[in-house]
Amino acid sequence: MLLLLACANPVADPCAEPGAARSTCLTPTRSEAYYADQSLAYFDTLESDYDGESGPTYGPGVARWEWPPWLLLTGYGREDLEAADALIRLLPTSVPVRDCVAVDVQPFGRCVVEFVYPDFSELPCPIYEEFTFNDAGEITFIEAWSDLPGITPVTAADPWAEREGAPRLSTRIPGLGSPSGAIDLDSPWMAEAAAADPDVADFVARARDFYGSWLEAYLAAGDDVFATGCGW
Repeated sequence: MLLLLACANPVADPCAEPGAARSTCLTPTRSEAYYADQSLAYFDTLESDYDGESGPTYGPGVARWEWPPWLLLTGYGREDLEAADALIRLLPTSVPVRDCVAVDVQPFGRCVVEFVYPDFSELPCPIYEEFTFNDAGEITFIEAWSDLPGITPVTAADPWAEREGAPRLSTRIPGLGSPSGAIDLDSPWMAEAAAADPDVADFVARARDFYGSWLEAYLAAGDDVFATGCGW
């Protein structure tokens, strides 16, 4: 009887419904060099001398999530992300050290970099960052951590966080696994995910009021956010 019931009610394919699909439902549609180059180009957009031309290709609904001590949702939608980056560039910034690779499981682009913020310190600020892509080769989700013990998801044995269960938000958000990688805050699958996952719920709440939530996080961060996040 149990066997018959199992056959009559097969487990639904989690990748069959685009609105429900997580990013790991997608497979690469571009070369490894493409994903690595797009990831590298992203850091051009954060340097003070950015020329406005060498950046990556974003999806319309691209989101950026930066784990504490940084400010969580720091970009939502292509225009707002680019506007936020324009503000970042007002602070003297360079990213002289960049090491990016492509892997064949989402997120396809992964980087270890060092920012330099000379107004605060001459010491480097180590960051680990990941990039999720849609089938068109557009970046749909950016996720960042301080590359410091107890914060970063990478380890000496797993320098690109490829192990099963490595902690990241990008693989938990419905819609990122559709061909377009579109995020729908109002979908039933998002509501279901948010009810089961506090991080997804926090993402949804912040995305509904991006500028308000960003300002609140900025004011709460305090003056020592760079020292804490960079390990100075």
